Amino acid sequence: MFVDSHCHLTFPELASRLPEIRQAMEEAQVDRALCICTTLEEFDAVHALALQYDNFWASVGVHPDNEGVTEPSLQDLVGRSALPKVVAIGETGLDYYQMEERKGGRTVADMEWQRERFRTHIRAARQVGKPLVIHTRAASADTIAILKEEGEDGSAGAAGGVFHCFTETAEVARAALDLGFYISFSGILTFKTAQDLRDVAAFVPLDRLLIETDSPYLAPVPYRGKTNNPSYVPYVARQLAYLRKIPVEDVGKLTSTNFERLFRAVQT
Repeated sequence: MFVDSHCHLTFPELASRLPEIRQAMEEAQVDRALCICTTLEEFDAVHALALQYDNFWASVGVHPDNEGVTEPSLQDLVGRSALPKVVAIGETGLDYYQMEERKGGRTVADMEWQRERFRTHIRAARQVGKPLVIHTRAASADTIAILKEEGEDGSAGAAGGVFHCFTETAEVARAALDLGFYISFSGILTFKTAQDLRDVAAFVPLDRLLIETDSPYLAPVPYRGKTNNPSYVPYVARQLAYLRKIPVEDVGKLTSTNFERLFRAVQT
């Protein structure tokens, strides 16, 4: 009934617990998950999960905040995206959060390497016709601007995709929707301090909503502070159901349908 549209099952916190997690997913009626790649070095492990299990899929990409890893070329992304069960390009985007503290006092101008990496992912997605998984943090204006510059305006030939783990303003959500993107909400939606985000979730069109865990991070209430996993995604669905005043079963059905439409990922 539920789909986790973004999780990191190859990360150490989860990889060693996979049988337990899959059992918990079944009990929670979470029947599918998209396993997200964050480095080319990680891709083989992510892809292996998708090949091993009929209800897992994979992406290929390099997270904007990762340094000291293999820089992806257009061909790196295009070639891997053609492999079975690879349904998306990313996660990609821009991350300027705590730029000065985390990145040696760099300025936005110093982050051109992130912007070029992002452009490479967009071009790969457009070439292969697969959606983008967008990460944006403290960089929404540049994220939207680059998508537009690269032709991502919702028109024919656009790759489209999803703004995952959405934490931005209503204005950013509207801009993303105008470009044809979906919006995915994580366990943050359940946090006491997240009323502004709940207000955003209340107006996103039902046919553009996705749910996710971003596990092992951001466990929803009542598990906040603990290690997250895909079996907790129904808590995000319940919060959306409350906000939209519809049954949680409807949220599960519509977000699953949206997942299938965007990623063309149907369990066989």
